[in-house]
Amino acid sequence: MAVRHRLIKASPARVWEVLADGDRYAEWVVGTASSRELRGRWPQKGASIAYRIRMGPFQVGNETVVRSCRAGSLLELEAKAGPLGTARISIEVREWGEHSLVRVDEHPLQGAGGTLHNMGFEALIRLRHRAMLARLAHVCEEPPREGRREARRGPSARTAGAGGAGHA
Repeated sequence: MAVRHRLIKASPARVWEVLADGDRYAEWVVGTASSRELRGRWPQKGASIAYRIRMGPFQVGNETVVRSCRAGSLLELEAKAGPLGTARISIEVREWGEHSLVRVDEHPLQGAGGTLHNMGFEALIRLRHRAMLARLAHVCEEPPREGRREARRGPSARTAGAGGAGHA
């Protein structure tokens, strides 16, 4: 199981605001070219986003589904990667003083990813997580993008995403 953590110099509310915006997924997930909310209201249980993964000159479309969500602190996802199978990804956000400790835990569930899973594969996932958490930190530590969520969904979505209330 690939587990990695990082201290992000932003409040847990700010980190959750970024995680709760499915359209921003491509900003911090390594290899993702674009993302958009597909079904439901991200990050509510059962909601999903569609995204494109770049592999050299090729792009592949995939989907990630929210399997569990504790607003403000835990987001558990199932990433569907076509013939590679699926993976469980758990993102936990903890208050750490005035900052956030973010922990990512990932392991394959089904398909070729599970069959091929070994220590070498695990090392590659950890390297990807290091880069992903660095990108998440960069996004969270920059000033918030005012007006972004209001324009898309209205003020209640911004308030719920920023404070963590209203998402289940």
